[in-house]
Amino acid sequence: MPAIYAVAATPASKVDVDIAKFLFTSKEITVAPGTTVVWTNRDETPHTVAASDKSFSSKGLDTNDKFEHTFAKEGDFGYICTVHPFMTGVVHVHK
Repeated sequence: MPAIYAVAATPASKVDVDIAKFLFTSKEITVAPGTTVVWTNRDETPHTVAASDKSFSSKGLDTNDKFEHTFAKEGDFGYICTVHPFMTGVVHVHK
């Protein structure tokens, strides 16, 4: 009987983006497919995170609220705060 080997799954990586002083910090990030990006609102003003291609969208985030999205496919994903459209960011997903 052949040996059977179990391979432990590695946990998916997470990358944090803060929302502070009406900015996404960092404004542009590059991640591998399967990475979860976690946005945390550090302002006292509500913000949202919404993809330009409508592939993801948060509810209004109050102070210290978080929103996360896992990027499964490669591409460049622009996003904005729908409350403050001058707030923009990009997630580059590449292997």
